[in-house]
Amino acid sequence: MNRRAFFPAQGLVLACGLILTGCSHMGPGTVATDRFDYSTAIAESWKKQTLLNIVKLRYMDLPVFVDVASVVSGYSMETAVTAGKSWPQTDAMGGDVASLGGSARFTDRPTITYVPMTGEKFLRGLITPIEPKNIFFMLQAGYAADFILALTVESLNGVRNRSVAAGAMREADPDFIRALELLREVQAAGAVGMRVEENKDKGQTAVLFFRRDDVPEEIAAKSAEIRRLLKLPANEPRLVLTYSPVRGGENELAVNSRSMLQIMGAFSTCLNVPEAHLKDHSAIPAFENEAPEQRKGVVKIHSGKSKPVDAYTAVFYRDHWYWIENGDWPTKRALTAVMFFFTLSEADNNVKLPLITIPAQ
Repeated sequence: MNRRAFFPAQGLVLACGLILTGCSHMGPGTVATDRFDYSTAIAESWKKQTLLNIVKLRYMDLPVFVDVASVVSGYSMETAVTAGKSWPQTDAMGGDVASLGGSARFTDRPTITYVPMTGEKFLRGLITPIEPKNIFFMLQAGYAADFILALTVESLNGVRNRSVAAGAMREADPDFIRALELLREVQAAGAVGMRVEENKDKGQTAVLFFRRDDVPEEIAAKSAEIRRLLKLPANEPRLVLTYSPVRGGENELAVNSRSMLQIMGAFSTCLNVPEAHLKDHSAIPAFENEAPEQRKGVVKIHSGKSKPVDAYTAVFYRDHWYWIENGDWPTKRALTAVMFFFTLSEADNNVKLPLITIPAQ
């Protein structure tokens, strides 16, 4: 018997077995990859879905929302090694014969469930105005006052924002535009803030107030002008936020906040609609005739026949591409804010998700 042929075969069998065995403990290594890959994919799809529904509203199309309810990723790894050795009884039959075999099977079995966002509670959340305190919480979190208020309110204490309501276009009151500019400057100086006071009988009441201590004279003058423009009392230290389309009481700031549907509709007016779609009346006209200086700082959604090369997010609809440029941070910020407000406006936190059965491996 030829022993020299047998020992190399043993070494090869052992090496193959070690390699296959080393791949068996793969679970921990998938965590980092899967977590970031799935979170990136969900975030990208959320941006695309939001942008697509904003575009569809400009075409009077039905917005549809589908939520990713759960992601379950399962892996299995099976390995097998076979080895054999045979030798004839006499050297005349050709010497020793050795055989080596191995097999491996890898299975990636992700289970992703989707839930269409429909029903009375979701629709009510879509058309119900956002609570004024949630809007001002966004300001407290650092979002610019002029940007957030221009996006989320129809009027402040009866002073009206630009709007497209019932198909009619309305420009903003000059006092509204000026008040937002001053609010941004006062906010940047740290002279405006908000706190929530708890009332056991009435629940929580959000209170907006202007700080008077250690405020520079210039900022104090701007605060006084804001009060004049919004028809607020000059000496009231605190203003209770209330929802109302008309002017509030002496110590109130009436906020006519928009619903999520109105916010998305307002966003859709910044869409650059193809000329052909305006001519065939498939898209609603908005503010296309505005002068360039009026559009300064306004968000913008671009459109074209070709897919954009470097876009923050892009969707394809009615034979055209619609996108937000990657360097357009005001529009990127606006889209992110819309997604935040969607989370705040969720009316039902107890949605029944589908039951998932994961088979044992």
